[in-house]
Amino acid sequence: MRIIDSIPHPSMSISIFNMNDKYIVKFEAGPMEQSFKFHTDQIGSLENLKLLINDSFIEKVKVRFNEMFIQMKDTLQL
Repeated sequence: MRIIDSIPHPSMSISIFNMNDKYIVKFEAGPMEQSFKFHTDQIGSLENLKLLINDSFIEKVKVRFNEMFIQMKDTLQL
């Protein structure tokens, strides 16, 4: 797996990898991460993939990170 690009963002790291005919988009925020796999034959170019990772997609990732953080915090308080 090799990193081929990144998407700048002020509150998380967004890296794009290429492995076995897939693009893997990895979002990292603090101790948490989310990854999405897209087949290259469905997406086409890297530019097409970056168009899919728009503000709406990123906002949903942020909401999920918040849910993950709350779950982790609740678990650690047990």
